Amino acid sequence: MKKKIADIPVSVLDLALVLDGKSIANTFSNTVDLAQHVEKWGYKRYWLAEHHNMEGVASSATAVLIGQIAAHTAKVRVGSGGIMLPNHAPLIIAEQFGTLETLYPGRIDLGLGRAPGTDQLTTIALRRDQGAAVAFPENVKELQKYFSDSNKTSRVRAIPGEGLDIPIWILGSSTDSAYLAAALGLPYAFASHFAPAHLHQALAIYHQHFQPSAQLKTPYTMACVGAIAADTDEAAARLATSYKRLYLGIITGQREKLKPPVSPEEFVIDPMQLAALQQMTTYSFIGSPEKVHQGLQQFIDSTQVDELMITSPIYEHAARLHSYEIIGRFKDPA
Repeated sequence: MKKKIADIPVSVLDLALVLDGKSIANTFSNTVDLAQHVEKWGYKRYWLAEHHNMEGVASSATAVLIGQIAAHTAKVRVGSGGIMLPNHAPLIIAEQFGTLETLYPGRIDLGLGRAPGTDQLTTIALRRDQGAAVAFPENVKELQKYFSDSNKTSRVRAIPGEGLDIPIWILGSSTDSAYLAAALGLPYAFASHFAPAHLHQALAIYHQHFQPSAQLKTPYTMACVGAIAADTDEAAARLATSYKRLYLGIITGQREKLKPPVSPEEFVIDPMQLAALQQMTTYSFIGSPEKVHQGLQQFIDSTQVDELMITSPIYEHAARLHSYEIIGRFKDPA
């Protein structure tokens, strides 16, 4: 049966981007405001991503920020997209998310990734065990153990955390984590907003190898895409210049704060950089409501994902709200 955007959950990925010329406090205020709005517009989840040593990203203390969002909303699920588990002892994450789930029962998600979320030097500063990424599968299982009722007899326990129903997701941007999510019977979220190359292969691997678990009986997939919707194609193209400059910084290694938009005619870059940018943003949908709706529906048709996650790096807060409001209307079949 063909899935339609009106029929599947739609969620938000927020990197808590710091705007050029604005403070981090302004970022956090905008983050709370966006979460409150998307909750009213019917979005299912609001996830924040762990990154470090980036002046343009303020979601480094991810669990703290999740608590702030949960405290200022009532029903939207709030979680991590994700916690980079190799940066942390599994016991610490079990205690942090056990605390969050106790404070906001039935609303907390724990998405886990194996990447460091930063550069090599900062990775060394974060980790005392440089083999932690290799141990990712074992660390996920250790985390599951701390959440289980059966751990009550263990000499090391997660208090709070033990016995709580906190959904664990495996995140991926290549095929490795697809095998792990399938083997553990966990939901799988793919970062197609910046790593489109292996999307279809990873989804196929996950479905082919999925093993039912206590958490999940059948496969469940979510993919994150970029989207910038505005009243006209021209308005969206202007807003997207901020987003393109942000991603260009990832490609060139010159990361910076999110810059104000400019006229598309002013955004001129080297042809090789342009080709890399276009590849990286394959699954980014920019334009009028009709154009973005068509793009998102085609993406769902080609992937058959169970849930869609949207990230919208837009400098102007009012325009960002409007973009999410437009996409939220796609949930109304009328």
